[in-house]
Amino acid sequence: MAAADHQSSIHANSDDPAEQLAWRRLTARHGDRLGEIMEEYGWPTADMVGEDAARAAWLIAQHADRQLDIQRRALQLMEQAVSAGSVGPRELAFLRDRTRVNEGRKQIYGTQIAGVKDGVPVPWPCEEPERMDELRAEAGIEPFDEYVATFRMA
Repeated sequence: MAAADHQSSIHANSDDPAEQLAWRRLTARHGDRLGEIMEEYGWPTADMVGEDAARAAWLIAQHADRQLDIQRRALQLMEQAVSAGSVGPRELAFLRDRTRVNEGRKQIYGTQIAGVKDGVPVPWPCEEPERMDELRAEAGIEPFDEYVATFRMA
């Protein structure tokens, strides 16, 4: 199997330590490159790079869990892009929650799952759990119960 083929088959949630290490190295390389792009061009919006590349940039930022500086910079640039109307609030909400969880803070929108209890996904703690679905709606995210229905374990 070619190296590129192997990399595309690497899974973040693998139990295999070699795959976990390969995933970390791959996400770090992607995070480093995104950092260079952000430094030179700002946030890579769909108008700038196309829908697929813009989504890839967001996914890289979202998964740069060991590169908090990259997540924070992406968050800052995405906030500006949302204000300018060139990025939707949904992706920003996911990245905001992910960054907050990585900083050890409570999330806002309940997009990050802490685990599964009795077959039901449970979010990381939220700042205002009673307003979670209201805030999700404002960001264009479906209600929490609908969101996690696809993750439910029998």
